[in-house]
Amino acid sequence: MTWTLSEDNAAFITAAGPFLATRPDAHTLLISIAEAVRVGGADRYGATPPRYGWWRGSDGAVAAAFLWTPPYPLHLTPMTDGVAADLATLLRDGGGPAVSRVAGPESAARAFAARWLRDGGAAEVRSRQRLYRLGDLVPPRPAPPGIARRATAADRALLLDWFVAYHRAIGEDPTGSARTLDAQLARGGCTLWEVDGVPVSMAGATGASGGMVRIGGVYTPEALRGRGYASALVAAVSAAARSAGAAHVLLFTDLANPTTNALYPRLGYLAVEDRVALAWETAPISA
Repeated sequence: MTWTLSEDNAAFITAAGPFLATRPDAHTLLISIAEAVRVGGADRYGATPPRYGWWRGSDGAVAAAFLWTPPYPLHLTPMTDGVAADLATLLRDGGGPAVSRVAGPESAARAFAARWLRDGGAAEVRSRQRLYRLGDLVPPRPAPPGIARRATAADRALLLDWFVAYHRAIGEDPTGSARTLDAQLARGGCTLWEVDGVPVSMAGATGASGGMVRIGGVYTPEALRGRGYASALVAAVSAAARSAGAAHVLLFTDLANPTTNALYPRLGYLAVEDRVALAWETAPISA
């Protein structure tokens, strides 16, 4: 029963991929991030190379994994508290970069944080999220005016402003907004809701991987909210993902946002599980 650590994306996909494929919903972030790195290169999320790991049980089968693209949170699959704590010890004692953010099922995330902070300090909750999976799609009725269309390079200037505003609204550093936007535009992963030729809302979607597509980056400028644009757009993107063959269409909501947590169930999304993101101040690691 042991962890294997790596900076090799291909090795991670080979070793952990079959395990991740057993739960494309619960493992959505690791699947999509690994695929994005495979396509976009090791610097897809920043200058520090991603780190990967997988844990094998007594039967030799992979039963847990993590993926970390600094400076973003280290993402954990569901795992026991002991396995999460062992990972924290291994990363602390390995002399690599210091972890200051972890995300995953709450029990595992807290076990990781507690072991990392064994010399003192406290982890704070940065966000609580709920993962939803599309059941039977229920488009909004009546639909608002407008149509959905694929964003193009001609929309980049407007979209960059929206990406920065979106990342700030959810409490994330917007530094990587341009990189994320360009990657989405390059693969046609950004969709707009347009009224009389004017974009009024946006939504992104990951590329299909493991039969899974995840919708995210849903944003409507404040002055245009409350008109049903985001609801209609998410329904359109969801339908397109289903039509393209995605067996699992997923999205996350912030549990602190009652609007989105009421909206998506009305469209046919079903709750899967909750996750927490924890953060703490980094400090020199002692032996």
